[in-house]
Amino acid sequence: MWRNPSHPDRPLHAIVQPPGPELFTAVREALSGDGPAVLPLSPGHAEAAVAALLPTHVDGVPQDGGVGVPDDVAVVIATSGSTGAPKGVLLSATALRASAAASLRRVEASKGDRWLCCLPVAHVSGLQVLVRALLCETEPIIHAGFDAHAVLASGADHVSLVPTQLHRLVRLGADLSVFRTILLGGAAPRPGLLDQARDLGGRIVTTYGMSETCGGCVYDGRPLYNVDLKIGADGLIRISGPVLFSGYRFGEPPGPFDGDWFVTSDLGELTGGRLRVLGRADDVINTGGEKVVAAAVAAVLDTHPEVAEAAVIGVPDPEWGELVTAVVVPADPDAPPTLAQLRAFCRDRLPPHAAPRDLRVVPRLPLLPNGKTDLVRLRAGT
Repeated sequence: MWRNPSHPDRPLHAIVQPPGPELFTAVREALSGDGPAVLPLSPGHAEAAVAALLPTHVDGVPQDGGVGVPDDVAVVIATSGSTGAPKGVLLSATALRASAAASLRRVEASKGDRWLCCLPVAHVSGLQVLVRALLCETEPIIHAGFDAHAVLASGADHVSLVPTQLHRLVRLGADLSVFRTILLGGAAPRPGLLDQARDLGGRIVTTYGMSETCGGCVYDGRPLYNVDLKIGADGLIRISGPVLFSGYRFGEPPGPFDGDWFVTSDLGELTGGRLRVLGRADDVINTGGEKVVAAAVAAVLDTHPEVAEAAVIGVPDPEWGELVTAVVVPADPDAPPTLAQLRAFCRDRLPPHAAPRDLRVVPRLPLLPNGKTDLVRLRAGT
């Protein structure tokens, strides 16, 4: 059986296959040190990541030019920035276990509890479901994709979902009390979704985090055990604690740090120790000399009765610099809202400069595999 080498390059095996028992075994051995570090990849999104991150093996086959990872790294998560170029986030077994243990402590999970994984394991949210199952000393229930009826019939005690998945369960009017906990993350839920889910018996715990923090590290606005938060003078959320990543693969800088604090790309507020995420700093739209937080405008649009879903982007404009542009899915495709209606609605709730100046009506918002809106595609008009 493979053991950690004494030299600094630990083999890295990319696993390009649907989630299942083999992947769970590989993750377990990576965390215990009985196997190589793993780079889980979704089959449909693997080629670019393999080329950019150069694992030593792909599904067990040696890879020409492959490069290992530092000894303490157990898992590499491939993430894409705004350019779409994959970047490898290095996660140690210590950080992954600290994150999972703090999560179990907060939701009061016990040994023997069953966890359902219906999220891509190539993303940290799905990976951490497997780590929580390890700490509960149970085999995870793994679904290759999301099927609402199969999820409800899974028999799991706990599950992690993104808002789109929870919305589908709510739309069925399902009895959500079948789960002791529903962790909800990946994106902000639309207005009313949490109340609807709780009315159906769901114990919903909202989470905030990212690959660099081993996933969710703030539950219902409050940091997990041993995690600290602060807001810098620049308005960005800063996080410290044992859940932080070890760095990035290859030549990328070790990450934006302020001393021991990881500096996120998210704007936030702390009130009474509770975090409110305002939106990504790189989603701030500069229009006519004014700054607009796109997520704040989208949150208002989501409450309009004629809007089912909304996103907001900045579109280059010679007069305004950027136009605040609303992209909406109408509640009734035959009667979509007009730009004038949305502007009036926003002006009653936001500063005048935040009201959208352009409108795109679409049948659906493009989503990334982790359930977040694909803003890169929206900006590209695809």
